[in-house]
Amino acid sequence: MALIDVIITLTEVLFLLALSPLLSGIIRKIKAWIQCRKGPGILQPYRDIWKLLHKGTVMSKEASWLFLLIPYICLGAMLCLAVMMPVFYTGSSNGIGDMVAAIYMLAIFRFMMVLGGLEGGSSFGGMGSSREMMISAIVEPTLLLSIFSVAAISGTTDLSDISRYFASSGASVLSPSLFLAAAAIFISLMAENSRVPFDNPATHLELTMVHEGMLLEYSGRELALMETASYMRLTIFMVILSNIFFPWGIAMDLEAGALVIAIVAIVLKLLLISVAVAVTESLMAKLRLFRLPNLLTISFTLSLLAVMSYYIL
Repeated sequence: MALIDVIITLTEVLFLLALSPLLSGIIRKIKAWIQCRKGPGILQPYRDIWKLLHKGTVMSKEASWLFLLIPYICLGAMLCLAVMMPVFYTGSSNGIGDMVAAIYMLAIFRFMMVLGGLEGGSSFGGMGSSREMMISAIVEPTLLLSIFSVAAISGTTDLSDISRYFASSGASVLSPSLFLAAAAIFISLMAENSRVPFDNPATHLELTMVHEGMLLEYSGRELALMETASYMRLTIFMVILSNIFFPWGIAMDLEAGALVIAIVAIVLKLLLISVAVAVTESLMAKLRLFRLPNLLTISFTLSLLAVMSYYIL
């Protein structure tokens, strides 16, 4: 990998790391506006992370040394996944951004978070972990089929090459399979990141929580790392939807003008998806746990139809 590619990749990773809490703050603020509340400021996630980094760690006597290691693995997995993502330039990954490897990185994050929920030894952590695995059983095939549909269109499984193909082809690649796969990815985004209607990230109600249940035993620096990793996971899903399915505006060369346009384009697309997430959460109620597979099955069906429509049409 050339030096300029390394610099751009590091810039993209730092860009996602710095922007992730802001997007979560924007989602919270928009939801508060829709609900006629003032709500916290959009910079509140940064304040929360800063505060947690300066607090001590309280650890369950049932937990092992792995409990303290898991947050670093989760954040490391998201940083590795960020390296694979084409954020504002399609040539920086140089073949390391394979879609199957990206799915495995998400699986590593999920497995370690589930393990962290069990490590604490609390019943709430076990409940959250079991619910997370139930949801992931349908989400993972959906992700694979959705990205496979765009891989079939572009003829490659490398995420940067897929993004370059769609960006260079323009509106000529728009097809029913692309929109079906994008809809499936959006539902997967809500499920993977424990958003309404799958979970409510703003509550710790033990009868309904999924994501928060797995984090209940964490505190201090480790909780800050887990929250940062969760923010990054949400942002990376938005980047997948923005730059894999609709990558218009992304830079395909290293010209300064193209890079500026790409940065502006990705920021606007991330803001648009953040608004869509906030509006969706405000318009829908949280579903009962045993009704979640019905919605997940719809997303799987959409991804399957996306693949079938490509080969049929």
